[in-house]
Amino acid sequence: MGTTVEGHAGQQAVAAMMQFGTDVMFTLNGGHIWPLYDAARDQGMRVVDTRHESAATFAAEAYAKLTRRPGFAALTAGPGITNGVSAITSAWFNGSPVVVMGGRAPELRWGSGSLQEMDHLPVVQSITKSAVTVKDSARAAAMVHDAAALAMAPHRGPTFLDFPLDVFGPSAGELPPVDSSVGRGSTPDPDEVAAIATMIAQADRPAFIVGSDVYWDGAWDELRAAVEHLRVPCFFNGLGRGMLPARHELAFLRTRGLLKQRADLVVVLGTPLDFRLGFGRFGNAQVAHVVDSESQRAGHVDVPTAAGDLATVLRAFAEHRAARDRGDWIAELRAAERVGAANDAALLAADTAPIKPSRIYGELAKRLADDAVVICDGGDFASYAGKFVEVQQPGCWLDTGPYGCLGSGMGYAIAARVARPSSQVVVLLGDGAAGFSLMDVDSLVRHGLPVVMVVGNNGMWGLEKHPMQAIYGWDVACDLQPGCRYDQVVTALGGGGEMVTDPREIGPAIDRGFAAGVPYLVNVITDPSDVYPRSSNLA
Repeated sequence: MGTTVEGHAGQQAVAAMMQFGTDVMFTLNGGHIWPLYDAARDQGMRVVDTRHESAATFAAEAYAKLTRRPGFAALTAGPGITNGVSAITSAWFNGSPVVVMGGRAPELRWGSGSLQEMDHLPVVQSITKSAVTVKDSARAAAMVHDAAALAMAPHRGPTFLDFPLDVFGPSAGELPPVDSSVGRGSTPDPDEVAAIATMIAQADRPAFIVGSDVYWDGAWDELRAAVEHLRVPCFFNGLGRGMLPARHELAFLRTRGLLKQRADLVVVLGTPLDFRLGFGRFGNAQVAHVVDSESQRAGHVDVPTAAGDLATVLRAFAEHRAARDRGDWIAELRAAERVGAANDAALLAADTAPIKPSRIYGELAKRLADDAVVICDGGDFASYAGKFVEVQQPGCWLDTGPYGCLGSGMGYAIAARVARPSSQVVVLLGDGAAGFSLMDVDSLVRHGLPVVMVVGNNGMWGLEKHPMQAIYGWDVACDLQPGCRYDQVVTALGGGGEMVTDPREIGPAIDRGFAAGVPYLVNVITDPSDVYPRSSNLA
């Protein structure tokens, strides 16, 4: 049996979201959505407002990533919604459960030219799991409930509803209960699971690549049990980082290149076979794919695949017969990992001027707690984070994902401090990425959300400049202002910060940032000639 929610469509919408455990609304004020604020105030939902709708929507996505509950963004009509489109698209590519509610011009005057009269649905239909207009106020609670449940259903993703102004009159609606199985995937085909489990058991040199959907399914215990039983080395991307602690004997960071050379089986768990994974090709290794839903089966390669609840799949792996001895394979990878770590040590301690970006990560590594939330927003500078940062717990790594949309940093930071009030929150920004969202430091200040931001400031779009020079011998539209004082921007907005040009001052500056109690930006001037050793085929 459901419950009756007395009140306008906004009251019903907020009640529906709170039923899923969502207790924060991220927004930028607009008259079309005031009834949602009215409801949040009445029902005790926290409202966090930003300076741009993209930041609000990115914050909703990060809230979802950090809590594994539906994120909630409320955007005003017209430009409010179009300003959020890149962040909605990022959530679509990342498989993040975000419910976006938008304002809409009144239905009774539709076609008369009301303020910001626009049909949003065609704009967002291709980047959401559902996009609907709430036209019957008595159906608002049920429609929002359905949107949140759909967002949480594997394969997860954003949903969208807009509300014409004239559905916010006096009303009441029935709110269905939240099903206990919400967010759980379908039962996988046991024959498909058994076939992959047999491949693993028979392989001499298998490896797992663990992706975000394993995290979304909450399957860290099942993963650990499976890999410890089967003795399979693990590599990670996205929210898969931290699913095993980086210090675990079967967790590897620096030796993925060996998979193409030495592995005889690569099992990709909970992430697409896209450009990040060589489009599903690892030298001569067999490849198997485990996905959270039928929709995620790869269409461009023909590989053994199992689809369904990932925790169920991993439990079946853990119950499969014991595998052959993998001691030599694990030792080979561990030896290569030690060599890689030794090579990295010199980079992490580099004492050169100008500063090498790697030195920043050497200083961070000494200071990050196991539960620190690390946010990456940038090109080459953020790629160094993926190379050097070791993640010890689930839900502590937020990157842009396969859509690669810059500008997520401040929105992610807002949500990280809201969701993890006692953890360190570190935002790693390229100087190009900083230009997208730094004004939302004001939002961090206004809401009392201290974070540490570190800018790798090389005065360029490095991800574009160096490849253009290599291909053409020249570059254009790649240069930024050398030595730009991003720290002074943060100070002007009510935070703190400093510029660093001496590598010996990086660590003390980060310490001052953690102790500041306000948003604090460490602006590190880095070597413009440093080139990230990129090898991915992006297309």
